[in-house]
Amino acid sequence: MKEWSFQLYSARKFPSLRESLRLIADLGYSQVEGFGSLYNDTDNLKTMLDDAGITMPTGHFDLAMLQNSIEGFQVAEKLGVEVIVCPYLKKDDRPKDSEGWKRFSQTLTDIGDRCRKMGFKFAWHNHDFEFVPMPDGQIPMKIMLDNSDMDWEMDLAWVVRGNSNPEDWIVEYGNRLCAVHFKDLAVDGENTDEDGWADVGHGVIDWHLINQLLEKTPVSWFIMEHDNPNDLVRFARRSIETVRELERGK
Repeated sequence: MKEWSFQLYSARKFPSLRESLRLIADLGYSQVEGFGSLYNDTDNLKTMLDDAGITMPTGHFDLAMLQNSIEGFQVAEKLGVEVIVCPYLKKDDRPKDSEGWKRFSQTLTDIGDRCRKMGFKFAWHNHDFEFVPMPDGQIPMKIMLDNSDMDWEMDLAWVVRGNSNPEDWIVEYGNRLCAVHFKDLAVDGENTDEDGWADVGHGVIDWHLINQLLEKTPVSWFIMEHDNPNDLVRFARRSIETVRELERGK
């Protein structure tokens, strides 16, 4: 049986965090994934996690927290994080050509080395911009994977929004996956009040096929996410119901 995790970014608009953690735990999640603003009071966050009986094995950390100080590592250690994940690159910071992405890949390798020296694994989390071809036709995500030794936390729905096929990426780079964001997309024109995202299993992604492919990879963390749910209880409940059904249907 997999241990299902929950990206707390999905709950950011629903007070309070303590209540959200208890809800998540009651629904059967055993893990959560953290992100930036939650780390402002790590002592309180750790207490809430312990009270809910939930662990945080993965967490999102900005590049600056890992490049220029030891702050990110101190936060990760206090919270019991095993895998430090870089989640985003601001538009103005993104390379404009393939050579730029190769240089950025070396930056990620250097950060990964620093993470490992501090006792953590390191991974990149994708959005859609990594799949937009460069002027010479090369794909940034492929450049990053081919020119660094980082692990990958694949966000399946962002791959689709990048006009790419997650199944193909799992087949080619499955050995680099350490974690996966289970996120779904609504049928075009639906769920506009939720920015077109859907609860897992209630959108367009073929989860049976995805699950079968992921079984052949070393993925350890399976993380439910919705970028803008209008009902936290509904999203958390329906999504874990979907993945439990997948497990029963193996």
